[in-house]
Amino acid sequence: MQSLKKNYLLPFILVTSLFFLWAFLHNLNPILIPHLKKACQLTDTQSALIDSAVYLGYFLMALPAGWFMHKYGYKNGILLGLGLYTVGALLFYPAAGARSYTMFLTALFIIASGATFLETVANPYITKLGDPATSEQRLNFAQSFNGVGAFLAPIIGGQFILSGIEKTGEELAALPVDQLNQYLSFEASSVKIPYLVMAAVVFTVGLFFLFSHIPDIKEEDSSDTGHSFSLKVFRHRHVLWAVIAQLFYVGAQVCVGSFFIRLTRFLIDMPEKTAAYIWGSVAMVGFMVGRFVGTWLMKYVAPARLLSLYSLINIGLLALALVTSGKVAVYAIAAVPFFMSIMFPTIFALGIKGLGEETKIASSFLVMAIFGGAVFPLFMGMISDSTGSIQKAYIVPLLCFVVVWFFGRFKYSPSSS
Repeated sequence: MQSLKKNYLLPFILVTSLFFLWAFLHNLNPILIPHLKKACQLTDTQSALIDSAVYLGYFLMALPAGWFMHKYGYKNGILLGLGLYTVGALLFYPAAGARSYTMFLTALFIIASGATFLETVANPYITKLGDPATSEQRLNFAQSFNGVGAFLAPIIGGQFILSGIEKTGEELAALPVDQLNQYLSFEASSVKIPYLVMAAVVFTVGLFFLFSHIPDIKEEDSSDTGHSFSLKVFRHRHVLWAVIAQLFYVGAQVCVGSFFIRLTRFLIDMPEKTAAYIWGSVAMVGFMVGRFVGTWLMKYVAPARLLSLYSLINIGLLALALVTSGKVAVYAIAAVPFFMSIMFPTIFALGIKGLGEETKIASSFLVMAIFGGAVFPLFMGMISDSTGSIQKAYIVPLLCFVVVWFFGRFKYSPSSS
């Protein structure tokens, strides 16, 4: 047994590194949304399509990723995911040159498709690398390194993508056409170098995986495929409710971060670079620390109970942000990620608990639930555009956390059919 654990150490380290990559992708969206809104002259609803492109990729590719992993194994799934991620990042260069929002969305969809393979593989793989009784703690520990990408992305993106030049609609309308086009092209081109660097890093990670030995973990009942890749997995009620909770949780997570820079501008006229730094250094550092704290707390508090408690706290913070103004509202939102930190991996681990071979298909459905990130930001954008207040739009993530609380408090109970 000791030898087996040693054999799992290198795969654990390599697969844990993948958590950083999709966290970096997701947490660049709060930078890209205000940036491309400016460079491509978009409404709030149109800018929310950045989230939609990313999370639509998850929705459409989750089941194919699960099938691919089932047939060709974990390692090949990781390599394909890293390849798609690299190609999508490279496409940012021509998209910026053409200042084409459609090309940007296409590139993001391809990156997200690659990240879907990585996430579909990595989450269940980590739970199999050790004692099933501690799978939630192990997944939360691995996801803690996801938190590193979460706080670095907005800081790096704010530094190298955002220009800090913020012109009002009136100022843009007053510019001659050639100066306007020059300004917009300058804004769009700032993504070129960061995404070329990202492509190079992901490609390098792919080389490490290509030349490393990654064992393919088999479940004890792997010969029983009668229920594999079937909706029959939902005969386990905890799987069905975990998928619902994950849909709303991811919607809440994306909504909270995606419009933070817009919110700070709306409430206290904070410069975009400053807002990006606060989101990274305060909110996302809180997110990362929250993962470690939550992992420790699970030694003493049942994961489902902690999930429901954290959901209640976030409902309270968002309610505070809706009824107050100024810095109080801003920092109430910035505090939310600390309590979001454990939610995705905890819902995921609870949802696949005790499923054996059906773990793979349940994993795919739980990754498909990330589609919530494609839908709920659109509702926020529509509320903001129709009311003129991005603050009022934060009612959307509040309602999402109510569903997560309901799952943790009443609907988690692993059972057979």
